[in-house]
Amino acid sequence: MKKQNPFQKLMAIPGIQSVLTAYIGVIVLMIIFTVMNPNFASKTNLMSLARSICPYLLVGIGQGIVCITGNIDLSIGSVLGMSAMISATLICNGVNPIVALIVDIAACLAIGVINGILVGKFKLPPFIGTLGTMTICRGLAEIVNGNYNTGDIGTAPLATAIRNLFCYGKIGVIYNGVIVTLVIWFCFNFIMSYTKTGRHIYAIGSNVDAARLSGVDVFKTTTIAYLISAFCSCVAGLVVMAAAGMGSMQAGLSYEMYGVAAAVIGGISTLGGTGLLVGVIAGASVWGILQNGLTLANVPAALRNIIIGCIVVACVLLDIMRRSGVKFKKKK
Repeated sequence: MKKQNPFQKLMAIPGIQSVLTAYIGVIVLMIIFTVMNPNFASKTNLMSLARSICPYLLVGIGQGIVCITGNIDLSIGSVLGMSAMISATLICNGVNPIVALIVDIAACLAIGVINGILVGKFKLPPFIGTLGTMTICRGLAEIVNGNYNTGDIGTAPLATAIRNLFCYGKIGVIYNGVIVTLVIWFCFNFIMSYTKTGRHIYAIGSNVDAARLSGVDVFKTTTIAYLISAFCSCVAGLVVMAAAGMGSMQAGLSYEMYGVAAAVIGGISTLGGTGLLVGVIAGASVWGILQNGLTLANVPAALRNIIIGCIVVACVLLDIMRRSGVKFKKKK
């Protein structure tokens, strides 16, 4: 048998071609926007861009893992908003910030468990189940502070520490929020790549019946995927809250689309069973670069949404065509 060279081994990894395509897209976009506006490549803008990508990457990680199971999580944006509002409201009302974070994480994880039960145990279609929890969480985000945005979380030492941890603090030139996000990515990438839980997540996405017959606990694995999604959305909410210094009832709006975009552009299949979390970094970066570059180019927000929406639809369509074996052939 002929020995493969390193490049052949790399290309043999399932899903790696989609990942490489996403990273090529990142490079091309950066070149285009730098030519359009040299300020795009400035150190200040790039550091700001990296920080702004963090919430997209976090929800992309969670959504990506759920998509690998063959499901979807429409509640991520509302969980993000609920997280921002719960943590900010508690801090503004004098609760110890550490206690506020614990309560916030527990509340968000509870939503992950509920999603897992609805989809994994009661076999509710994930679109319907998570649409319900999305609405519930958005309602909780709105009423937790009496239908008002919170005030500033203040400048007390612990409140300042939270803002520095999730957003404004730096180690060298890198924002702490970027470091926290990458640590979370490394942890879940390790789980997906090297643990039994990761293998089970891929297995139920590939063929849930075969996975069940092989001894995989589908309910448990599905719940774990939704727990990861809820946790990532919770941290994304803390990042958004720390950046604003307050809780906003509008936080997390449209983040369902951001999460799907980051996952799909990064090569994760919406049909389940395939995809690499390393691609989500590229997917989130594409989204963030488009938002940042089009803003610098003074492109209206409505047109930005149309452009990005078209890219997401195209990525999903290409994935479905690839998975179904559709090929374009020239008619004779």
